[in-house]
Amino acid sequence: MFQGATALNLDAKGRLAIPARHRDALAIDNGQLVLTAHPHGCCLVYPVPAWIPIRDQVLAKPSLDPQSAMLKRLLVGFAQDEALDAAGRVLVASSLRKFAGLDKQVWLVGQGTHFELWSDERWEKQQEAMLNLVNTGLPPGFESLAL
Repeated sequence: MFQGATALNLDAKGRLAIPARHRDALAIDNGQLVLTAHPHGCCLVYPVPAWIPIRDQVLAKPSLDPQSAMLKRLLVGFAQDEALDAAGRVLVASSLRKFAGLDKQVWLVGQGTHFELWSDERWEKQQEAMLNLVNTGLPPGFESLAL
């Protein structure tokens, strides 16, 4: 289970050092990961076994439907197979860095089965939106959530 938000830095080659507490869980399947784009402007980081069912669901959608085709281009078209190196780093492809506006400081945000990778600027905007959620109303199904 991946959870928590951690501020990290990309190195000059675009590599991200995965925090040690997450490396073992990401090292399943020989440390093979999939990084791809997310419609909200961040990147997704999946262990391969968690990515495959999602990829298969996306690919099963009709290619001639314009919205389905766009999501296929985004999610599968940007997908990059990468591996953790011996130092626990993963390369973030330049196409993904450009898409998500990733520069030096980034945020790795746990989402249970995977991570979101946000630029510092976009993560700040997400935090503002999260705080404003209280004023705009909770999404369906969250009304009875007890914290």
